[in-house]
Amino acid sequence: MEKEKELILFSQRIRALAQNGLTYSDNEYDIERYEELIQISDKITALSAGIDNETVHACYHPLKEYTTPKADIRAVIFNEKDEILLVREKADGLWSLPGGWSDVGFSPKEVAIKEVKEETGFDAEAVRLLAVMDMSKHPHPAIPFYVYKFFILCRITGGTFNETFDILGKGFFKLDQLPPLSLERVLPEQIKQMFGYYKNPSQTVYLD
Repeated sequence: MEKEKELILFSQRIRALAQNGLTYSDNEYDIERYEELIQISDKITALSAGIDNETVHACYHPLKEYTTPKADIRAVIFNEKDEILLVREKADGLWSLPGGWSDVGFSPKEVAIKEVKEETGFDAEAVRLLAVMDMSKHPHPAIPFYVYKFFILCRITGGTFNETFDILGKGFFKLDQLPPLSLERVLPEQIKQMFGYYKNPSQTVYLD
C-alpha cells in the first residue's frame, strides 16, 4: 500500500510539473514533451491504483492551468448524546462525515453547510475550523488526486433527515460504535480526533 501511494504521489508531481509547463510554454517541442510526461504520469497512476488510463485521464480537466490540490470539505456535527453524524455513501456503501469536493463560488463554510443540507436534510451553521490535513500524510487509500481535507465543526439549526440519491443512510454514532468507514473519505483516527476537539474546544486547529 505504501509503495503504491508513493508511486502515485510521484506521478502526481510529474503531472503537476508537466501541466504547469503546458500553461506557460509556447514552444511546440516543449509542449510535446510536457504532453508525453502527462501520459507517463497517467500510466504510472493507473498501474499503481489498478485502474485504466482513460479513467485516470478523465479525472483531470483538459485545460491549460496551474495544477493545485483539490479541497475536500467535511462537516463535523455532534448531538446532545455525544454522538457524531455520519452518512452512508452510495458510491461504496460505507460511512463518512457529510461533505465532498469544494465548489467554485462557495466558501469552505458554505460548502460544509450545503453538503449537510443535501446529504442529511439538516440546516446547519459552521462554527469553526478544526483541522486541515494533507491526505497524503495520512493512511488513506491511494487516489489519483492530491487532496487537502478541511474538517469544519457545524451545528444543526433545523431541518429533519431526508432521502437523497447518493446517500444510502445517515445517523449519529458513538466513538466506540462506529460503522465501517469509507477510508478514502475519513479515517477512524480522524473521527477520534474530532471527538477530542468536541470534548476540548480550546484545542488549536490541526494543520499539516
